[in-house]
Amino acid sequence: MDEREFCQRVEASRDRLFRIAYAIVRDEQDCADAMQEALLRAWANVGGLREARYFETWLVRILINECKRLCAVRRKHPRLYTAPETPPADPALHDALMALDAKQRLPIVLHYMEGYSLEEIAWLLRVPAGTVKSRMHAGRRALKAMLEEG
Repeated sequence: MDEREFCQRVEASRDRLFRIAYAIVRDEQDCADAMQEALLRAWANVGGLREARYFETWLVRILINECKRLCAVRRKHPRLYTAPETPPADPALHDALMALDAKQRLPIVLHYMEGYSLEEIAWLLRVPAGTVKSRMHAGRRALKAMLEEG
Protein backbone atom coordinates (compact mmCIF):
# COMPACT_ATOMS: atom_id res chain seq x y z
CA MET A 1 0.00 0.00 0.00
CA ASP A 2 1.47 3.33 -1.02
CA GLU A 3 1.21 6.63 0.87
CA ARG A 4 -1.62 7.99 -1.30
CA GLU A 5 -3.82 4.92 -0.76
CA PHE A 6 -3.02 4.92 2.97
CA CYS A 7 -4.06 8.58 3.28
CA GLN A 8 -7.25 8.05 1.28
CA ARG A 9 -8.31 5.09 3.40
CA VAL A 10 -7.48 6.93 6.63
CA GLU A 11 -9.46 9.97 5.51
CA ALA A 12 -12.45 7.77 4.67
CA SER A 13 -12.32 6.33 8.21
CA ARG A 14 -11.50 9.54 10.09
CA ASP A 15 -14.92 10.19 11.65
CA ARG A 16 -15.37 6.54 12.63
CA LEU A 17 -11.92 6.45 14.23
CA PHE A 18 -12.70 9.61 16.20
CA ARG A 19 -15.98 8.21 17.53
CA ILE A 20 -14.33 4.97 18.58
CA ALA A 21 -11.48 6.81 20.29
CA TYR A 22 -13.94 9.13 22.04
CA ALA A 23 -15.87 6.15 23.37
CA ILE A 24 -12.69 5.03 25.11
CA VAL A 25 -10.85 8.17 26.20
CA ARG A 26 -13.87 10.56 26.50
CA ASP A 27 -11.84 13.67 25.71
CA GLU A 28 -11.45 15.38 22.33
CA GLN A 29 -7.80 16.28 22.87
CA ASP A 30 -6.94 12.74 23.91
CA CYS A 31 -8.86 11.44 20.87
CA ALA A 32 -6.70 13.55 18.60
CA ASP A 33 -3.54 12.36 20.38
CA ALA A 34 -4.57 8.71 20.21
CA MET A 35 -5.52 8.97 16.56
CA GLN A 36 -2.22 10.63 15.69
CA GLU A 37 -0.19 7.96 17.48
CA ALA A 38 -2.28 5.15 15.99
CA LEU A 39 -1.79 6.53 12.47
CA LEU A 40 1.95 6.84 13.00
CA ARG A 41 2.11 3.24 14.21
CA ALA A 42 -0.08 2.05 11.36
CA TRP A 43 2.06 3.78 8.74
CA ALA A 44 5.24 2.39 10.29
CA ASN A 45 3.76 -1.13 10.21
CA VAL A 46 1.64 -1.03 7.05
CA GLY A 47 3.99 -3.57 5.47
CA GLY A 48 2.79 -6.12 8.03
CA LEU A 49 -0.81 -5.87 6.83
CA ARG A 50 -1.34 -9.08 4.88
CA GLU A 51 -4.63 -8.22 3.18
CA ALA A 52 -5.56 -4.65 2.26
CA ARG A 53 -9.27 -5.42 2.63
CA TYR A 54 -8.77 -5.65 6.41
CA PHE A 55 -7.13 -2.23 6.59
CA GLU A 56 -9.90 -0.49 8.54
CA THR A 57 -10.31 -3.30 11.06
CA TRP A 58 -6.53 -3.45 11.50
CA LEU A 59 -6.40 0.32 12.01
CA VAL A 60 -9.24 0.23 14.56
CA ARG A 61 -7.37 -2.46 16.53
CA ILE A 62 -4.26 -0.24 16.59
CA LEU A 63 -6.39 2.72 17.69
CA ILE A 64 -8.02 0.75 20.52
CA ASN A 65 -4.60 -0.33 21.78
CA GLU A 66 -3.35 3.26 21.62
CA CYS A 67 -6.41 4.55 23.48
CA LYS A 68 -5.88 1.99 26.23
CA ARG A 69 -2.23 3.02 26.48
CA LEU A 70 -3.19 6.70 26.66
CA CYS A 71 -5.78 6.00 29.39
CA ALA A 72 -3.11 4.28 31.46
CA VAL A 73 -0.80 7.29 31.03
CA ARG A 74 -3.61 9.72 31.98
CA ARG A 75 -4.33 7.76 35.16
CA LYS A 76 -0.72 8.19 36.21
CA HIS A 77 -0.28 11.74 34.87
CA PRO A 78 -3.54 13.71 34.64
CA ARG A 79 -3.60 16.78 32.46
CA LEU A 80 -3.73 20.16 34.19
CA TYR A 81 -5.87 21.83 31.53
CA THR A 82 -8.55 20.56 29.19
CA ALA A 83 -10.23 22.62 26.50
CA PRO A 84 -14.03 22.83 26.44
CA GLU A 85 -15.69 20.24 24.21
CA THR A 86 -18.39 20.76 21.60
CA PRO A 87 -21.86 19.95 22.97
CA PRO A 88 -23.37 16.61 21.86
CA ALA A 89 -26.52 16.43 19.73
CA ASP A 90 -28.42 14.49 22.45
CA PRO A 91 -26.92 15.47 25.82
CA ALA A 92 -28.94 12.96 27.86
CA LEU A 93 -27.90 10.02 25.68
CA HIS A 94 -24.31 11.26 25.56
CA ASP A 95 -24.13 11.59 29.35
CA ALA A 96 -25.68 8.16 29.87
CA LEU A 97 -23.32 6.57 27.35
CA MET A 98 -20.29 8.23 28.92
CA ALA A 99 -21.43 7.09 32.38
CA LEU A 100 -21.17 3.46 31.29
CA ASP A 101 -18.07 1.47 32.07
CA ALA A 102 -15.73 1.37 29.05
CA LYS A 103 -16.22 -2.40 28.78
CA GLN A 104 -19.92 -1.81 28.11
CA ARG A 105 -19.64 1.49 26.24
CA LEU A 106 -17.15 0.42 23.56
CA PRO A 107 -19.10 -2.59 22.19
CA ILE A 108 -22.25 -0.46 22.06
CA VAL A 109 -20.49 2.30 20.13
CA LEU A 110 -18.80 -0.18 17.80
CA HIS A 111 -22.05 -1.98 17.04
CA TYR A 112 -24.75 0.69 17.01
CA MET A 113 -22.79 3.72 15.89
CA GLU A 114 -20.13 2.14 13.69
CA GLY A 115 -21.97 -0.92 12.37
CA TYR A 116 -19.50 -3.63 13.36
CA SER A 117 -20.86 -7.16 13.77
CA LEU A 118 -20.59 -9.01 17.07
CA GLU A 119 -17.87 -11.24 15.63
CA GLU A 120 -15.88 -8.23 14.44
CA ILE A 121 -16.20 -6.58 17.84
CA ALA A 122 -15.06 -9.77 19.53
CA TRP A 123 -11.97 -9.79 17.30
CA LEU A 124 -11.27 -6.09 17.85
CA LEU A 125 -11.57 -6.37 21.62
CA ARG A 126 -9.98 -9.82 21.77
CA VAL A 127 -12.79 -11.32 23.82
CA PRO A 128 -15.28 -14.12 23.04
CA ALA A 129 -18.47 -13.19 21.16
CA GLY A 130 -20.50 -14.24 24.21
CA THR A 131 -18.64 -11.67 26.28
CA VAL A 132 -19.47 -8.98 23.73
CA LYS A 133 -23.15 -9.98 23.86
CA SER A 134 -23.27 -9.91 27.65
CA ARG A 135 -21.48 -6.53 27.81
CA MET A 136 -23.86 -5.07 25.26
CA HIS A 137 -26.88 -6.47 27.10
CA ALA A 138 -25.70 -5.03 30.42
CA GLY A 139 -24.86 -1.71 28.73
CA ARG A 140 -28.27 -1.43 27.07
CA ARG A 141 -30.00 -2.22 30.36
CA ALA A 142 -27.93 0.42 32.17
CA LEU A 143 -28.59 3.00 29.44
CA LYS A 144 -32.32 2.34 29.58
CA ALA A 145 -32.34 2.73 33.36
CA MET A 146 -30.36 5.99 33.22
CA LEU A 147 -32.51 7.48 30.46
CA GLU A 148 -35.79 6.53 32.17
CA GLU A 149 -34.48 7.95 35.43
CA GLY A 150 -33.49 11.31 33.95
